[in-house]
Amino acid sequence: MEMSNRNKKVNKKSFSVFMIFALLLSLFAGCTGRGNSSHKTLRVAVVQYTSGDNFIDALTNCMKEQFQEMESEDLNIIMTVRSGDNNQSTQDKVVEEMIDAGCDILCVDLVDRTSPSKIIRLAEDAGIPVIFFNRELVREDLMRGENLFYVGGDAAQSGVMQGELAAVTLASNPHADRNRDGKIQYVVLEGQTGHQDTIIRTDQSVETLRAKGYEMEKVTYQIANWNRAQAENKVSQIISEYGTKVELILANNDEMALGAIDAYEKANITASSRPLIFGIDGLDDGIEAVKNGSMQGTVYNDKEGQASAMTSLAYALFMGQDLSQFDFQDGRYLILPYREVTTENTDDFEE
Repeated sequence: MEMSNRNKKVNKKSFSVFMIFALLLSLFAGCTGRGNSSHKTLRVAVVQYTSGDNFIDALTNCMKEQFQEMESEDLNIIMTVRSGDNNQSTQDKVVEEMIDAGCDILCVDLVDRTSPSKIIRLAEDAGIPVIFFNRELVREDLMRGENLFYVGGDAAQSGVMQGELAAVTLASNPHADRNRDGKIQYVVLEGQTGHQDTIIRTDQSVETLRAKGYEMEKVTYQIANWNRAQAENKVSQIISEYGTKVELILANNDEMALGAIDAYEKANITASSRPLIFGIDGLDDGIEAVKNGSMQGTVYNDKEGQASAMTSLAYALFMGQDLSQFDFQDGRYLILPYREVTTENTDDFEE
């Protein structure tokens, strides 16, 4: 009987030790779960429309830097970046893979702004918020769920600013109309067929110049897909066909404007016989071109501001914070303003 009682005491003691161990184990396990302790891991999946787009790469790098600054002893942030390879079906598959691998927030630069349905459905089924960026989807699609947002710039503003920059330069340069016919012979280098920024930037820049009183004569519009090499090739063909007839080039982004400069340099055409050239984005190479006078102006697309909006929104959504801190337009849009870049203010934009 004494041995039996001793065994019961030992068993009770062992059970108590086991329960304490189990409790500690459960508390430790809770530390690894989202929202269950002071230490958390935020997993952000970023899906670009393609790799190698200089503006998107710069924006993504800004996001990485800002997420790193947000990390602390209580918060670890894992940001994974993949490409949609400029194919919407491929991008849909990539998003599905990243959801299956585990993520808390999706940031998506759509390949096709009119085809977000599968991504929206996948995210909703998984309970994951989506921050679309750069390529603005149709409003009706953005309003399909409570956790869908858009971060970007105002494409119309960028086009208007580009037109205003060109108008000011034309007004101060009486020799810009080289053939003195009272018209400005111009070329537009367009980004991508169907892209909202391509359409809006082109229309607004040209219409702004017309509103300023300039008679515009289109020589040609050329699609160069935001790409410097493609723009160089297109402008080389324009030079072969039209010589020095073109007096103004309006490029939908800096990369294509730089491609135009490359074409004129390779053709050994002097500065006095070249057209005025304007870009949009304000990346480092574009700002340097404005500074050295090979490009007459560009419009700064605030990649730092957009990255800050995305990282802050991602954090707030993950932590379940009140979103009233954000200056949303129409409840879903965070729009960052553009700024004009001229030879007089390039120092303001250099790092």
